[in-house]
Amino acid sequence: MTFEKTIHLPVGADEAFALITEPERLRRWQTVAARVDLRIGGEYRWTVTPGHHAAGTFQEIEPGKHIVFTWGWESGMDLAPGASTVTITLEPDAEGTTLRLVHAGLNAEQAAAHAEGWNHYLDRLIAETSSPAGAGPDEWSAAPDSIDHISAAEASLAVLLGVLRKLTPEDRENATPCENFTAHELLEHLAGSLKHVGGALGADVSDDAGAGPEVRIAGLAQATLEAFGRRGVEGTIDMGFAELPATVVAGIINLELLVHAWDFAKATGQELVVSDVVTDHVEALALVTISDQVRASGSFAAAQPVAESASSLERLIAFTGRTVTV
Repeated sequence: MTFEKTIHLPVGADEAFALITEPERLRRWQTVAARVDLRIGGEYRWTVTPGHHAAGTFQEIEPGKHIVFTWGWESGMDLAPGASTVTITLEPDAEGTTLRLVHAGLNAEQAAAHAEGWNHYLDRLIAETSSPAGAGPDEWSAAPDSIDHISAAEASLAVLLGVLRKLTPEDRENATPCENFTAHELLEHLAGSLKHVGGALGADVSDDAGAGPEVRIAGLAQATLEAFGRRGVEGTIDMGFAELPATVVAGIINLELLVHAWDFAKATGQELVVSDVVTDHVEALALVTISDQVRASGSFAAAQPVAESASSLERLIAFTGRTVTV
């Protein structure tokens, strides 16, 4: 079976092509993270929602006009990468661009599931090109269907990138709740942490230090989380300074992504919206990751008090030694 849909975008064909092929643009409306090797035979991997990864190869590419790529899921839906094909055609007109998407090679059940998904994301693409505020946060990325160490980190990454996307050069020297760190220094710390963990996992963590905060951290985090997903959380990882249980390293990554999202949000006056499912999971990870020995090393201050009515996010933040004000 085939799913087909045509929409109209109020942008030129080149802009429309960028929106469907460039990682930074894909993250605005369709993906949490995206790796794209845009050439014939090149591969892509998209974290569409936390825990769900689409992958395939590019078969035809004509910038500004059309693109054809294979499509499948790394797990779930009984549709392996390469098992179906997506063709997107762009036709410019006086008011923008008509986009036609055809997804072929599906059975009836797969067609119904993908119809729901494509309708959701194509509506978000229209919003991204039509609204001054863009598509905004995607409720589908708020929490994984089934949460674990890696999908929680991917959900936390979605929250973090939404905050980093709004950082401006003027925010660089803003103080953060992370003691003695400006926003710029905290960004460097976060990049360093991702490179350290990614390197220990054998990931290619090339750092584009000149890129904007969102683009830089997205690239480092995607490489690190992909490597973690391939490895799993069994056994130990050689971190250079010590062999740590993989579950502890996964806990560290979750804390780095979600707690620093809160730090950046507080430093720049943004509201942080996180699913309780995610904060509950990361709070549980924090309880086993932040030991008295870790606090004694100076990595975290003493846990701070919170009200009995505090949310799991507030409890998590207070447990990391930060003061929560209501």
